[in-house]
Amino acid sequence: MQLEIRNYYEVMLMEILAEEGLMDELPGDYVADLACITLNQLPVRYIHHLVDTYFYGDYQEQDRMRNEIYQALEKSRAFLKSKLPPKLETDQQAQG
Repeated sequence: MQLEIRNYYEVMLMEILAEEGLMDELPGDYVADLACITLNQLPVRYIHHLVDTYFYGDYQEQDRMRNEIYQALEKSRAFLKSKLPPKLETDQQAQG
């Protein structure tokens, strides 16, 4: 039996990455690393149906979760930037 459950923080992070244009601007491997490092800083919140979170969800809680994601994302970007070779960092700055 295959369960259809997901981590809501992951869903929200992917939405934020798309909204910010990072999914299109950055190489796929970099985005995957960024997502993993970001998610590892966050708690998990498993959901069964995404529509349930929108219907039953508390807007203040969703805002809090988004803020947590933005803070973790900022730390993750700084971490990855510190680990990038200088040439790759220059190439990414030229793209963005």
